[in-house]
Amino acid sequence: MARFGMVIDTRTCVGCTDCVVACKTENDVPEGLNRDWIATETTGRFPTLHLEIRTERCNHCDNPPCVACCPTGASHVDPFGAVVLVTPGLCIGCKACLASCPYDARFVHPQGYADKCTFCIHRVKDGLDPACVSVCPAHCMTFGDLDDPNSAVGRALEARVHHALIPAAGTEPRIFYLT
Repeated sequence: MARFGMVIDTRTCVGCTDCVVACKTENDVPEGLNRDWIATETTGRFPTLHLEIRTERCNHCDNPPCVACCPTGASHVDPFGAVVLVTPGLCIGCKACLASCPYDARFVHPQGYADKCTFCIHRVKDGLDPACVSVCPAHCMTFGDLDDPNSAVGRALEARVHHALIPAAGTEPRIFYLT
């Protein structure tokens, strides 16, 4: 069984927000809310500064605190690709998953349930990439099976220095940023 993940090349991401618009369109995300977003981080000391532009979303963690704290089982790990999902009909809107996510990757949908990135699992099941990956004009995003060393994500992680966000949280995220 696959264990899906994403690799984002911060050298080529230009912060255009095409991924954000594609996600909103593909998943009918309500106005004012987002399943993904663009973040920038400047490190270093003048005059030696480094700017990292990256697209962020749910990290579909291997150790997801949002699943562990959900009182109804609405937040769960789907066997297909080990993707973290929410079943809206089971969600009671308690927001425990929002509070437990160190990536601030969830929001409450106007219909009262927790919502987040799904890696467009409905597309992936049909053999397509997530909407965000498919529209990226810089081709900075790669999606695939992290357990397959011959997959595009496996090769990218082997070839380049990379990092994940907030490793100290112990969530074992499955989104990696190439530096």
